[in-house]
Amino acid sequence: MKMIIYTVLLCLPLSLVAQENTDNLDLANKILEVNEKNILRDSDYHNWGSSIVKGEDGKYHLFYAQMSQAIGFSSWLTDGIVSHAVADSVAGPYVHKEVVLEGRGPDYWDAYTAHNPRIKFFDGKYYLYYMSTNVGGRILSKIEWEEARHGGISNEFRALVRQNQRIGVAVSESVNGPWKRFDNPIVEPEGPIAQITCNPAVSKRPDGGYIMIVRGDKPNVKYSNGKWPTQNELIRSQAIALSNTPIGPWKIQPKLAVGNLNSEDPAIWYDATRDRYYGIYHAFGYMGMITSVDGVNWKKAKHYKVLDKAIKKADGTEILAGRLERPFIFVEDGVATVLTVAVLEKDGNSYSLFIPLK
Repeated sequence: MKMIIYTVLLCLPLSLVAQENTDNLDLANKILEVNEKNILRDSDYHNWGSSIVKGEDGKYHLFYAQMSQAIGFSSWLTDGIVSHAVADSVAGPYVHKEVVLEGRGPDYWDAYTAHNPRIKFFDGKYYLYYMSTNVGGRILSKIEWEEARHGGISNEFRALVRQNQRIGVAVSESVNGPWKRFDNPIVEPEGPIAQITCNPAVSKRPDGGYIMIVRGDKPNVKYSNGKWPTQNELIRSQAIALSNTPIGPWKIQPKLAVGNLNSEDPAIWYDATRDRYYGIYHAFGYMGMITSVDGVNWKKAKHYKVLDKAIKKADGTEILAGRLERPFIFVEDGVATVLTVAVLEKDGNSYSLFIPLK
């Protein structure tokens, strides 16, 4: 067996053999305890997924999703907003500054929500990637719209809003805006994903191009009479898209990054020290990490499992999350320093959490 493995390695380019031996990042071993300064709460909103960028002012700028508590947690699909907060330290405490994105109304592709933001800084500009949706040109009555807001997974009108999810981007020369949006989404479903594009995660490639992990449904999942597929029928998949610019055009690649595992909310970054990409996602119970040397072919990382739903606090207690989603890794000077996650506790409280990494 050793001789067979050795023979196979001899057939690979030496650069790839060397890269295969660099997968030693152990995020689980880097996780530190959290305290209240690492939590961003809001009495009027559910705080959800977030991402961080260091601004031109030297401060840390958080862009995060919010859903009105008055409307309910499920309003992420119809009434979500993207807000901006600022901190002197990357792990917080963060202070809310402003709302930066929300639905623009029925005359636009991003009509009814702004959700799941990812902020990036590329070549002198800030790029705020987000998900939004519309109702495909239909006009819904007030009753139908309320069903879209609050209906279950089989509701015709919620299914309509769900299947029109797309990814967009807003661009600014300053982290404080103003933000320019575009007339069309930047990534459409194709190839190994269908129905929707959402939950973008973007990184610059060492060759100067750009890479995105994008979530969609498997192509064999179809809507019937406007109804959303059941949970068993709905298999989420993570695909890879490549572009020469941060705004596209983006081309989805034939091979999935994550295929048969029901997972979502990917994050991605390039680790220059290890000369490889890493991605992290949640798989409905834990956070898992994948890796790639070329950005197209992905596998589970050597230290695959990163985090489960129990998070230690400095006061000796634990956060016991009912849902733990939307991971994001902030990298500064080549080192992963913070893991941000969205927490929904079993009592219904939700907030953005910033976990320091040693």
